[in-house]
Amino acid sequence: MQRVAVISMHTSPLAQPGVGDGGGMNVYVRELVSAMAQKSMQCTTYTRAWREGLPKVVEVEPNHKIVHIEAGSFDLSKDELLNVVDLFTQRVADHIEESGGADVLHANYWLSGLVGHRLKHQLGLPLVTTFHTLARVKSLGGDTESVVRERAELEIIGCADAICVSCPEELSQFRALYGQSPGVVNVASPGVATAFFSPGDRKGARRALKWGNKPLLLFVGRIQPLKGVDVAVQTLAKLENQDAELMVVGGASGSFGSSESSHVRKLISDLGLTGRVHFVEPQPHHLLSTFYRAADVVLVPSRSESFGLVALEAAACGIPVVASAVGGLLNLIEHERTGFLVKNRNAESFAKHVDQLLADPFLSLTIGNNAAQRAKNYSWSSTADSVIGVYESLRVGQLVACS
Repeated sequence: MQRVAVISMHTSPLAQPGVGDGGGMNVYVRELVSAMAQKSMQCTTYTRAWREGLPKVVEVEPNHKIVHIEAGSFDLSKDELLNVVDLFTQRVADHIEESGGADVLHANYWLSGLVGHRLKHQLGLPLVTTFHTLARVKSLGGDTESVVRERAELEIIGCADAICVSCPEELSQFRALYGQSPGVVNVASPGVATAFFSPGDRKGARRALKWGNKPLLLFVGRIQPLKGVDVAVQTLAKLENQDAELMVVGGASGSFGSSESSHVRKLISDLGLTGRVHFVEPQPHHLLSTFYRAADVVLVPSRSESFGLVALEAAACGIPVVASAVGGLLNLIEHERTGFLVKNRNAESFAKHVDQLLADPFLSLTIGNNAAQRAKNYSWSSTADSVIGVYESLRVGQLVACS
């Protein structure tokens, strides 16, 4: 049985997506580790304690536990976490050694990658890294990250024994922006839990949400510039169908979350959409299926996406998705067959495709059915198999030396 030390420093897989810094990565870590644990991998996830009174260890299920590491004040922002990387690293190292060791490290996000890099040298363990987002990729969409982050990512890439990316498009971007890495790069596509996310009764979902017969556009995600809530609002304004309304499920997130929320609300007022846009607080992940099933169309107008779990979950529920033609969305969505892809995040193009779907129920049903069928290709069990294969490949041979 391999012992895996999973590092998720800045956000806990137990935290609800859409709150604070919690998002798709929370889902990814929780579901991947659960799937690996069910395949007899002994998994321990290390995350920073974000509030007082958290249990030191949470036994999630057999072979799957989460350890809360105290490092710095509980209310540190993500931007302040760099200052406690060394303390967090040492306390993780102490726990690994006290609990009998580990066979492989798997870091998620660049902050965790810094931790993993230090642990690799301190403990002599192979390091696998999943970045989820990369500074150079984000900059392509206009979201410039700090020089510190970019340098850190280059440091991690130069010493990681393996890097997991989410899809062929992310692999292509990685190669174009970073060249060949010393370690191997493998595609390990995320999955979707079809026990929760599958086609269902729209009328029943709408009754549960107390929604009437008006066409419903849905946005699910954190309110921050990267995710493009403003484009979703502009799309609503440009629709020919003036009965449609928009529901936004998620909360403000990150350094610009509050300012983006204010910007979006002002945009709603300026465009005369007051009363047609409804904000819903972040929901427990498994309850999102009700929102997807109630929707006519799901909008994913992100500036960049390494994968796009919201698009996959909506597709699994049989709901057409109109999304930006970026990143992993290019692999998830087959244009005009399982959804629509929009170049340059153009609100008029978003609106044109939404109007097509609202005006043609047969087209909407066909695309939704195609999307649900395609989503069956993505399972967390397959993701776990891919990642475990990466671990197995590292059991022999020399570790990558820092470049």
